[in-house]
Amino acid sequence: MVRDAYKFALPLLILGIVLTAFRLWWGALFVALALFVFYFFRDPERQIPADPDAVVSPADGRVVEIVDELSNGISGKRISIFLSVFDVHVNRAPVAGQVREIKYSRGKFMAAWKGKASTHNEQNLISIATPAGEMHLKQIAGWVARRILCWTKVGNEVKLGERIGMIRFGSRVDVWLPAEAEILTRRGQHVAGGATQIARWRYTK
Repeated sequence: MVRDAYKFALPLLILGIVLTAFRLWWGALFVALALFVFYFFRDPERQIPADPDAVVSPADGRVVEIVDELSNGISGKRISIFLSVFDVHVNRAPVAGQVREIKYSRGKFMAAWKGKASTHNEQNLISIATPAGEMHLKQIAGWVARRILCWTKVGNEVKLGERIGMIRFGSRVDVWLPAEAEILTRRGQHVAGGATQIARWRYTK
């Protein structure tokens, strides 16, 4: 479980316990909210694929778009994953490499499943350098999500499937793959961060 869970859930849990002495249903509601927050911040272990050319999903959720795109100087095949409030929200490195750049941009908070969210919403772009080129990952805030957390820094070496951040309460994650990458996922598929292999790309030595 992500430690932030205690900061949000414990006050709700304490309030719920106190309220049960006066209004049982109100107390039960706040206890239920606390339990949901604990559930939201879960952080399960994942089985990382052994394929050295594996590109793994950076997040849990549903693939909503797979398109060829040029955006803000980044070109390639964009795979967009929508995270509902019921998905695990810990983000993971899609490839192994060195973090070359982290760029945070303010923006709107429109619904994360909309295509415009990729360019208009508040976001954090993480570029990972590999021997074959760069992979770009974008954390995008949604209508409910209001906080993007990045747990890595420029210059850090990240492993395939390593935890690198989180977006609170519903969001979207985009990843750009080079044109030569072999896409292994499809639109509508539910993927698991760090475990589902979404593509193959010869990026290792």
